[in-house]
Amino acid sequence: MANQRNMELSSISEQVENTTKWLVEIPSVNGTNGEIKIAEEIAERVRAYPYFKEHPDQVWFYPIPWDKLGRKSVFALIRGKGPSNRTVIFHSHMDTVDVKDFGQLEKNAYQPNELERFFKNWTENKEICQQALSGDWMFGRGCLDMKSGIAVHLANFLYFSENTDKFDGNILLMINPVEETSHEGIIAATEELLRLRKEEKLDFVAAINNDYTSSFYSGDQKKYIYTGAVGKVLPSFYVYGRETHVGQTLNGIDPTYVTSELNRLINNNVELSESVKNEMVLPPCVLLQREIKERYNVQTPITSYIYFNYMIYERSPKEIVEQLKKIAKKAARNTQKHYEAQYQHFLENNGLPGQMLSWKLKVYTFAAFCRHLSDQGIDVKKVSDQVYFENQERDIREIAFKIVDKLRTLDKQMQPCIILFFAPPYVPYTYIQGKNKRELELLDIVERETQACSQSSGEVFAIKRFFPYLSDSSYLSLIDVSSEMNALTDNFPEWDKMGQVPIANLRRLDIPSINLGVYGKDAHKWTERVYKPYSFETLPLLTRKITQSLLKAEE
Repeated sequence: MANQRNMELSSISEQVENTTKWLVEIPSVNGTNGEIKIAEEIAERVRAYPYFKEHPDQVWFYPIPWDKLGRKSVFALIRGKGPSNRTVIFHSHMDTVDVKDFGQLEKNAYQPNELERFFKNWTENKEICQQALSGDWMFGRGCLDMKSGIAVHLANFLYFSENTDKFDGNILLMINPVEETSHEGIIAATEELLRLRKEEKLDFVAAINNDYTSSFYSGDQKKYIYTGAVGKVLPSFYVYGRETHVGQTLNGIDPTYVTSELNRLINNNVELSESVKNEMVLPPCVLLQREIKERYNVQTPITSYIYFNYMIYERSPKEIVEQLKKIAKKAARNTQKHYEAQYQHFLENNGLPGQMLSWKLKVYTFAAFCRHLSDQGIDVKKVSDQVYFENQERDIREIAFKIVDKLRTLDKQMQPCIILFFAPPYVPYTYIQGKNKRELELLDIVERETQACSQSSGEVFAIKRFFPYLSDSSYLSLIDVSSEMNALTDNFPEWDKMGQVPIANLRRLDIPSINLGVYGKDAHKWTERVYKPYSFETLPLLTRKITQSLLKAEE
């Protein structure tokens, strides 16, 4: 039995390694034609499997209907023996981040062998040098996030296509583009999944993603299995100050001071994190802070804005809005106190008499500000639609800001203010709750098979709920917080056009998803690397065992 396992490991390890290297060598940076090329290459490889030479119609593309580049997902379906419609989805994403971070090594970013040679002689980091010398690590853009994951799925997909008698049901391969930015590949693909459920009668019992995992701390040897994924909102703050000449600087309200105060109160503030037992939770962090001024002059800025990455685990949209509104009010108070103190000091220094000035800032949510404008007779929806259609070529976050900015100019009161709103993307959080027999069965299988794998391989596993990085798995089901979703959608400019999340589709699909990830270090860095012994040997067999347990064939 041990010899058989060693042969099996050797065979699948070599296959996954070679496939990973082949995939890494195909550049597929998000937002480029490389995403189209790699989809075509993957589909061509799958069509070469003997099973699909007999069933060519069971490999197909599903395009993103609105995508100007013409990017598309790859689908393929294997039908096993027996009458069951139970179906397991293997899914991964094919796009990567850019390679500018490689600097002088950019030309080698897609060449694992060249990078390994470089790191074997790289004395700047002893750990990475030793890892390269060991031969146990592969380097290159996308090797970890997540072309090795695609390779694992392709290896198992080939295995099951050659052993259809070993499972009862179906296996659906789904490789999506556009994960690294806005998840548009999987969002579009929800329509195809619903079609497959209706027309092909596929009964989706589980989805298996294999996005990358990593250690949480130095010396952490555990391999993490996730039964859900963290969500995200992008809370944004628009600040309208009071412009003035620099010669009267304290007469104005500098909006950049306000956004800086918001940044101080929110950015990496661990007290704002959720408390979720046995899970790694992250605080909000700033992604952009900017004042809006087109050219140099000696007038102080009029407006500025800032937005934050805000991970969500169990917190509802309503709770998030209330929390951030309180912070905005605190920033407004702090700004007022700062100006009052500095102005008093200025008067004393210059021997000037005092005068009545106000540095108050009104705090609105976007929904409240829209009501404020409607009370003045302004057709908010008409204005918002017009701004959207005039700016469709811009980044969607900038469109959201421009909508708020235009609406603010229509306010007859012209009062300095802070407006809290949400910009794209919204990523739902999800996890397997154990709410029915199917979910309980999946959780039991994951627990049982990881224990068996631990005994045979020596690996130590930890099962967590929330995959800590953003994942396409968030778009296969929905934790129902419908009673409080208005707190999100009402404060999201042009939700119907830019919200992007097909909430009704997710609720209808309700596919439990797990993440059995490849393992490595430094995703999105030029030192990105995947650990081969686990990712290329242990993980593929664990994935295979879990799939077979879910689609157990009668002996």
